[in-house]
Amino acid sequence: MGKLIWLTIFFGVLIWSAINPADRYTWWLEVAPALIALAILVFTYRRFPLTPLIYQLILVHCIILMIGGHYTYAEVPLFNWMQEWFDWSRNHYDKVGHFVQGFVPAMVARELFIRLEIIDPLKNAWRNFLIVSVCLAISAFYELIEWWVALLSEQAAESFLGTQGYVWDTQSDMFYALIGAIMALAILGKTHDRQLNR
Repeated sequence: MGKLIWLTIFFGVLIWSAINPADRYTWWLEVAPALIALAILVFTYRRFPLTPLIYQLILVHCIILMIGGHYTYAEVPLFNWMQEWFDWSRNHYDKVGHFVQGFVPAMVARELFIRLEIIDPLKNAWRNFLIVSVCLAISAFYELIEWWVALLSEQAAESFLGTQGYVWDTQSDMFYALIGAIMALAILGKTHDRQLNR
């Protein structure tokens, strides 16, 4: 995927997401990580270009954030329909977001660890352990951010947190990120290696 296509998709979804979102303040909170990611990618594109796989994964993650920002995570229509169809007790779109919150950072961390030679390439098990640990740290920090936002702003606390009355929401969010990180390393490791070798 070329950078023009990438940027077209990114800004197309961003513009759609910004048109009449369910809650403007929540939209900013949810979309901010995507905008920060875009700024980092633009700043590093020439000096430290990433593999095509990583750019594609980051775009998917940004789209998930923007969809969640537009509707709020608890009100994404497809998952409302699935909630009714499967008789779920809640809308599970936030779990998709947290799964990807482990999946995508795992591959970004993997690329950085390998290219910056942060750990001996022969010690794959240690590298994978550290990558999963980084993803869990990111997930835990994000949960802290959600907590701080809830404390500081009653206005958007419920829609940003998206707990939907589920008492174990924070723990399950981190568990989904853990599963996402492990699955990314298991499924995409060889594909990523081929792109890195090019």
